[in-house]
Amino acid sequence: MKQFKTESKRILDLMINSIYTNKEIFLRELISNASDAIDKLKFISLTDTKVDGNFEIKVSIDKENRQLTIEDNGIGMSEAELEKNLGTIAESGTLAFKKANEDEAGLIGQFGVGFYSAFMVADKIEVYSKSYNGEGAFKWTSKGAEGYTVEPIEKDGYGTKIVLSLKADTDDYKYSDFLSEYKLSGLIKQYSDYIRYPIKMAMPHSVKKESTEKEEYETVYEQETLNSMVPLWKKPKKDVTEKDLEEFYKAQFHDYVAPLKDIYAKIEGTVTYDTLLFIPSKAPFNYYSKDYKKGVKLYCNGVLIMEKCEELLPDYFGFIRGIVDSQDLSLNISREILQQDKQVKAIGISLEKKIIAELKKMMQEDKDKYAEFFKEFGLSLKFGTYSNFGMNKDKLQDLLMFYSSKKEKLVSLEEYVKEMAEGQDAIYYATGENYEQINALPQIEKAKDKGYEILYLKDDVDEFVFKIIGEYQGKSFKSVQEADLDLATDDEKKELEKKGEEIKDVLGFIKETLNGKVTDVKLSNRLKTYPVCLTAVGDISIEMEKVLSQMPNSDGSVKAEKVLELNAEHKVIDKIKNLYETDKELLKKYALVLYEQARLLEGLSIDDVGGFVSAISDIM
Repeated sequence: MKQFKTESKRILDLMINSIYTNKEIFLRELISNASDAIDKLKFISLTDTKVDGNFEIKVSIDKENRQLTIEDNGIGMSEAELEKNLGTIAESGTLAFKKANEDEAGLIGQFGVGFYSAFMVADKIEVYSKSYNGEGAFKWTSKGAEGYTVEPIEKDGYGTKIVLSLKADTDDYKYSDFLSEYKLSGLIKQYSDYIRYPIKMAMPHSVKKESTEKEEYETVYEQETLNSMVPLWKKPKKDVTEKDLEEFYKAQFHDYVAPLKDIYAKIEGTVTYDTLLFIPSKAPFNYYSKDYKKGVKLYCNGVLIMEKCEELLPDYFGFIRGIVDSQDLSLNISREILQQDKQVKAIGISLEKKIIAELKKMMQEDKDKYAEFFKEFGLSLKFGTYSNFGMNKDKLQDLLMFYSSKKEKLVSLEEYVKEMAEGQDAIYYATGENYEQINALPQIEKAKDKGYEILYLKDDVDEFVFKIIGEYQGKSFKSVQEADLDLATDDEKKELEKKGEEIKDVLGFIKETLNGKVTDVKLSNRLKTYPVCLTAVGDISIEMEKVLSQMPNSDGSVKAEKVLELNAEHKVIDKIKNLYETDKELLKKYALVLYEQARLLEGLSIDDVGGFVSAISDIM
């Protein structure tokens, strides 16, 4: 028995118990090693015509003896190479081969530890190998950290065969699952589907017996190639149909609806990679919840490294599904995480630019399709614009859309600005719980009559987005619900000022009656049919007050400074003027009713239900 040449027990225990988080990963590692061995021989075959180019990887099961075998016809190992590569943990033959052949790309194994992941599921490993470059075959055997043996054997053909004697099942783990053809087939398709050589295994099929009169069936086994070998994203785009992409998307991401858009690209630059991304037609049911996990599948030369690599996508593009495949990744010893995140960051930055460019292209070339996309995922872009103190607003603001009062559909900020009225210096908007409620706001009527287009903001984050953007193409954002909104002509202002002066005592009395509920009471020419409305002054709007009050741990202390505005043209003005002269007590009840009406129109609850009902009863 030979001892490992490193701190064997400590390192092997670390490999099995810490480096790998998923036991089933061993199959990916052994198949990747087999692929690497074939790669090395294929490289030699470029100058050596004696090499048989019929390369393959075979997986077989011996259920009776609880053994699993992975065999390749690659370059194989000599006795010295078995000692060096398997006798020394973290010694990598692949890494040495890459250094000796700098032009050869595509070899994954670099650290020589993936092989030992097999000890997670096996209590004994036997390696039968014959080197293409040497004489004789050898068998390497180990039961773990205690050590290993190497002995000469007879073996037909070069290559390597690894036999795993699986551990006994426990209450915690059923190792015999790896003796199921369907389990192994599923793992191969999941992790090694795009290995460039055929991975073959005998698969069971039920067929009818021909020699019996009764309808009886028997199980027969047929060799099948389990991997597709050529990734869809590696094919030239001209050779891939929309049907191919749709079927690939549905199969890979378990969606029954075709994607809204695909992004197919081969990127060369700081990092070279192939990518195939999809925008789903519908948001996943849990997309806006904490349970949703974003990320795209990350491959290195066709081998799945991470099922969901979160670092490749910013949160606001978390809806993207897809695949990134790069040969430039430096993997750590487990291949489950990356050694240098600067490579991932470089790919992430490139991906983000590509996604933004494709979304802008969709907006320009197919507005209806983009509007469909935005209805599903627009909220994500809005949060991305607002979050991190607006750090990404310049990237995302051109992708935002809002409902237009004039067009009665979603429009971009760029579209709005292009069609602004002559002399208009602001982008006007109104906020509310839904489009119908916003459209019914008292402040909307007059602005629409004057020909202004108003953006309707119904999402909680919308107004915060406008605050963080500040201005767009030199145009500020202005709420039609702000107290200082000025849409009147000079003549209209003079007329309003005159009327206000005439009843300033009445307005002052109403303000005093409301006892701090509003900052001011004034006449308004912004209203058309409604007698009253509420507006706000300062940084906090009425809609912001509602949003902030609904947040966890809110004490309701953040309030908008409200202004009660009375329609200067409404007949209620004559009524309150008369009451001020004849019945101030009844005017107090009118003041309360007008105030509560304004709150209801603004989507706020009644402040004083008892007082409101009592006042209405007295007025009636």
